[in-house]
Amino acid sequence: MFDARKIKDSCVDWIRSFFQENGPACNAVVGISGGKDSSVVAALCVEALGRERVLGVLMPCGQQHDIDMAYKLVNHLGIRHYEVNIKEAAEALKASIPFALSQQSNVNLLPRIRMTTLYAVSQSFNGRVANTCNLSEDWVGYSTRYGDAAGDFSPLCNLTVQEVKEIGRVLGLPADLVDKVPIDGLCGKTDEDNLGFTYAELDRYIRTGEIEDQATKARIDQLHQQNLFKLQLMPSFLPIL
Repeated sequence: MFDARKIKDSCVDWIRSFFQENGPACNAVVGISGGKDSSVVAALCVEALGRERVLGVLMPCGQQHDIDMAYKLVNHLGIRHYEVNIKEAAEALKASIPFALSQQSNVNLLPRIRMTTLYAVSQSFNGRVANTCNLSEDWVGYSTRYGDAAGDFSPLCNLTVQEVKEIGRVLGLPADLVDKVPIDGLCGKTDEDNLGFTYAELDRYIRTGEIEDQATKARIDQLHQQNLFKLQLMPSFLPIL
C-alpha cells in the first residue's frame, strides 16, 4: 500500500540532505509548466527549503494556452518567478541552421532550449536545477535527453504518475493542477495519445508486472528497451595504460 504522506516526508528530507551536501546556501530552480510534476516538485522544494529558496521559471513559446495554470501554481506557493518566452530564441536557432530540421528535432528543440534557460537562471541565482520527470515517463523514454530529462536532482524519478498525484493531494495542491490531463506542450497531443496506452496501465505494469493487453505490454517493453540509454551514463572509453 502506497503511503503518500510517508513518501512525501521522506522526499522532503532527501531534498534537504541534497542541498546540505551540494549547496547549503543554494536555491532550487524549477521549470513551471502548470502540470502535476512541476507543481509537486516545486511544492516539495518549498516544504524542504522554504519559499524564499525556490525560484520558478515559466517558459512559454509564444502563446501558451494554459499558462494561467503555471501562474496559479507559483501564486499558490508564493514563490519568486520569472517568465522567459523562448519563441525568438527557438526561431533564431532554427533560422541559423542551414538545412530543414527533422520533425523530431523540431519537437525536441524546445525542451533543450528550456533546459538551457533553466541553467542560465540557476547559475545567475546560485541555484540547483530540479528535474521534474517521473518514473512512468522515464520507463518508456517519454522525455528529451538533455532537455526535460536533465537536472541536478530528481525528486520524482522513482515515483509513478499515480503516486505523484497522491503526493500532490497530500501537499494540498489545487486539484486542477494535480489532475490536469498531461499534454506534451510540443505537438498538442496528450501524453496518452502519444504513448498509445494510459498511465494507469503503465503504472500497474511497472509496480506489479500485471497487464491484460499483450499488444500494450509489447509496446511498453519495446519503448523501455529502446530508451534505456536515456537513463544510463554516457558510454566512455577507458584506455588501458
